[in-house]
Formats: sequence, structure tokens, C-alpha cells
Amino acid sequence: MAFSSTAAASTAAAFVSGHRRRSGAGQYRPNNLLSSSSFLSAFPRAVAARVGAAPSPRVGAVTVRAQAAGKKSVLIVNTNGGGHAVIGFYLAKDLLAAGHAVTVLTVGDEGSDKMKKPPFSRFSELTSAGATTVWGDPADVGAAVGGAASFDVVLDNNGKDLDAVKPVVDWAKAAGVAQFLFVSSAGIYTPSDEPPHVEGCMSIAGGLTPAMSARRRRRRAMQDAVKESAGHVGVEKYIAEQFGSWASFRPQYMIGSGNNKDCEEWFFDRIVRGRPVPIPGSGMQVTNISHVRDLASMLALAVESPGAAAGRIFNCVSDRAVTFNGLVKMCAAAAGAEPEILHYDPAAVGVDAKKAFPFRNMHFYAEPRAAKEVLGWRSSTNLPEDLKERFAEYASSGRGQKEMSFDLDDKIIAAA
Repeated sequence: MAFSSTAAASTAAAFVSGHRRRSGAGQYRPNNLLSSSSFLSAFPRAVAARVGAAPSPRVGAVTVRAQAAGKKSVLIVNTNGGGHAVIGFYLAKDLLAAGHAVTVLTVGDEGSDKMKKPPFSRFSELTSAGATTVWGDPADVGAAVGGAASFDVVLDNNGKDLDAVKPVVDWAKAAGVAQFLFVSSAGIYTPSDEPPHVEGCMSIAGGLTPAMSARRRRRRAMQDAVKESAGHVGVEKYIAEQFGSWASFRPQYMIGSGNNKDCEEWFFDRIVRGRPVPIPGSGMQVTNISHVRDLASMLALAVESPGAAAGRIFNCVSDRAVTFNGLVKMCAAAAGAEPEILHYDPAAVGVDAKKAFPFRNMHFYAEPRAAKEVLGWRSSTNLPEDLKERFAEYASSGRGQKEMSFDLDDKIIAAA
């Protein structure tokens, strides 16, 4: 979605004129630009969207093809909340475009308030392309999808521990499903002094054995340690015991249309209001932010190349890192503004960085080495460009003009 240069220039001027003002020591009064006519003229799509004249941004049309010989029937068990739901949405689109049959089982009730939010509010894009969408309890997945349904591939994009995923694994095993995929998390790695995190490239069942070749032993030994107490780890181990054809994917932070968990929006909320963006520490901490289309394309390759993916763990991430400072600058550039970054020490200020900042306050970076080597996958994430699209959608949503509380920010600003 293009963001006009005229609008960008107009917005930049508005942001500069609305730079923060202080009135007395420790007092901060931002200039609320978004309630002004200058903002509305800068973002005509925002006005149009609020009166229903402009359509919501879309991932892109799905070209439907008849399911050909060799194509598969795929069941996606999709979470009903958090950031991962959009992965299943994009994956379903990719698989449908490739001619596969797709059923999306979403946890919960179709009539719940959660289903009014994206990506669920956009499921008509899937059904119009031939997908089946159902709702229910993964603990009784057979009843949810219908007793006569059969699948070649099952992806669990919902459970975070064995209690949640085991019923799906056991049902899939009994139903003769050939391949089982699991969306895990890169958060299970233990902190490393030598980033990026390196994933395992073989079955995780068992350790180093004398029968392994020297090369395989080296690869196994190079895997970064994970938190054995993490629920995702128990799931990965159980799936490896039950299926020969399985794979686990460990995503980090993601952006993309349809995501309902704040990432870039947290930065835009401050930038458009002329507020400083409070960053804990130096801002040079490195992390990984991927466009969800990259994550979905990796999963789709595993569906189409089950032999290559079998028994492997994949860091489901882009191949570029970004610093916190860099992310602020990119978000501001997408908005046509000059950023103001405020670094602070959480301990000195007396705030919990987990509550005051949307990311881990540390280096948290993994690389997609296995996906590149094994699946031939390539990343398409381009943060500067992707953020321009995301800001255009942000502006059209009207979120930038809503009343928001910045209590923790104000506490940080007062102490800085």
C-alpha cells in the first residue's frame, strides 16, 4: 500500500511543529497533532476509512486453483489470540494459492468478541478462496473438524505446552496423518553471550551418539541450549517421539497486516503524538522482526518438502537483525517524522521494562540457517519498506487519533 509523498511531507511538517514542550521541571505536555485538521488532511485515507469509504488493507488476492494430484489436505489448528494467529492466516493463503485444501480450526466460539478482530474478521478471504473454517476445542479436534475429515498434514499453531498439544498429536497419529508441524517459539532459548541463536537441524530425540558422523555430532553440539522447563520444549520432544515426519518452527517478533498484537504500533503511537520514544538501556540491543509472510512461506515449504523438513527445527525468522534505536528511526521515517529517543535505566527510574517496553530488554536474535540450507527458503522482509505499508494502515485505522494513556512514559520522562 503506497503512502503518498505529499501526505508524508505534510505529516513531517506537522510533526516538526508539534515537537514536545516542557512546562516546568519534570512536566511534559505533548502537542496532540492527531486531533487537528492538519493530521486529517495529511491522512485522507484515515478519514475515508472512518466513514467506510476505503477498504481495509489486504494481504493480497488469492488465486484459487483446483486441487491437483499430489496436493495435500492441511489442517491448521489456530490460536484465537496473541500474535501467532496471523501466521495461520497467511499460511492458509499461501497453501490455497498453491492448490492445497485447507481447513482452519480456530480455538473457541465463532461468535466471540475475539472473532471481530483481525485476522479472524478477515476469514472471508480464506473461505472465498476455498478454505473451510471451523471453531471448537482442540482437545476434541476430531469432533471439531468432523469425524469423516482426513488430512495429510496437521499444523498446531495454538498450544504452548504438552497439555494443550498432546490431544492434537494423539488424534493426528491415530488418524494416520503423515506430517505434523508445530509453531513453537524462539523464546525457549536460554540467553546467549554469542548471538544469534542457532537451531537444531535434526531430530531432538536423544543426544550425541557414537554412531553419528563427526559432522552430525558437531551440528548437534552447536545447537543453542533451550530452557528445558519451557512448555514448547516438552511439545517438541513429544512430537519427535510420535512422528517420523515432523518439524518445529520458532518465531520471534513479527509485523504484517492482520496482526493483532502490538509491535510497530507501540512506536507509532508515540511518534504521531510528538512524544519521545522511551528506550531502556543504550538502544543498541539487537532483535529480529519478521514480516509474517516470511514465516508463512517457510511453513509452506515444509508442507511441500516433507522429506527435507522431517525431524528438524527451524528458526522462523527473517535474516536481518535490527537495534531498538534503529527500529525507532525506521518507524519515524515511515511516518515522515524526526524521531526523539529517550534512553533510560529501568532500575534507576523504578519501572519494569517488561511493562514499559514491548520487547525483551536484551539481545534476542536468531537466524534462519536451517530453513535456508534445508528448504531453500529466502527472506523477503524489508523493514524500512514494510513499515511504510504498516504506517499507512495505522493512519487509516484511526488509532492515531484515539485518546491514550502514557502513564509509564510520563514517569520515565519525569525522571530522565
